[in-house]
Amino acid sequence: MSFNALVVEKDDEGKTSASVQSLTEDRLPEGDVTVAVEYSTVNYKDGLCIGPGGGLVRNYPHVPGIDLAGTVEASDDPRYAPGDKVVLTGWRVGEAHWGGYSQKARVKADWLVPLPDGLTTRQAMAVGTAGFTAMLAIMALEDHGLKPDQGEVLVTGAAGGVGSIATAILANFGHEVAAVTGRPEQADYLKSLGATRIVPREELNETTKRPLEAETWAGCVDAVGGDMLARVLGQMKYGASIAAVGLAGGAQLPATVIPFLLRGVNLLGIDSVMQPYDNRVRAWNFIAKDLPMEKLEAMVQPATLSDLPDLGRSILKGGVRGRVVVDVNA
Repeated sequence: MSFNALVVEKDDEGKTSASVQSLTEDRLPEGDVTVAVEYSTVNYKDGLCIGPGGGLVRNYPHVPGIDLAGTVEASDDPRYAPGDKVVLTGWRVGEAHWGGYSQKARVKADWLVPLPDGLTTRQAMAVGTAGFTAMLAIMALEDHGLKPDQGEVLVTGAAGGVGSIATAILANFGHEVAAVTGRPEQADYLKSLGATRIVPREELNETTKRPLEAETWAGCVDAVGGDMLARVLGQMKYGASIAAVGLAGGAQLPATVIPFLLRGVNLLGIDSVMQPYDNRVRAWNFIAKDLPMEKLEAMVQPATLSDLPDLGRSILKGGVRGRVVVDVNA
């Protein structure tokens, strides 16, 4: 039986193109579990993979989509049976392995997580890798002592996918959230998610020669990296932590070790791709319990497979707010 998928192809000159095509199951890669995909989403990596690949795609033709949620259709692994609802994020699916921009996916059972009680597959993809990463970051900050009475928590890149969900969860946990954005028109949106203060990006995206500034932030979820992360390091309160989740502002870190030595600041690296199973389940259960669903819905932009080429270009230019949920069957 045929199914639709977004297929990216590369010609002899190295130019890529993406289109919705009808495929048969014998085209699917090897795997233990076949999933009838219901929803996917759009992340920055997806934008790269829909376009020139960004060095992530190994072989063409390719089906992108680093996230998927749906129903098990067939399984060779005893952990999953037909009818089970499942979620997949990470494991280089959508990069090195065909992903979720398809009505069917075949994957390894080890990559799947059972859909938590209380979440629909659509809600799970409104969360996606972005929300999963945000939850991992907040878990790490709390594991390192962050509490709601300690002061403002900074969220950089706050209008993006990770930042939006981090803002909503932190506010729901009772934290004061200072949201950084370079798009002033997003202020009302961020306040609706629970941000108590909007910080213009230009206040933080320039380096300073001073290794330490006034102690300002009790914690930080940083999706930007680069100069902004270096600046924020010098503004953290004593013993506070930054959860680093992205590099939208660059991979370099023009900083000194002074904040670590004199203020005991912690820089916590957050990886969502290879996260162990038990921690994945813990994070998804927290999401199902603690993410305010009405705020999640306010972030959602619906899309179909045919919308993806344009959305891929848009997200690479910073033109996507919140979360895109792709109904692969629409």
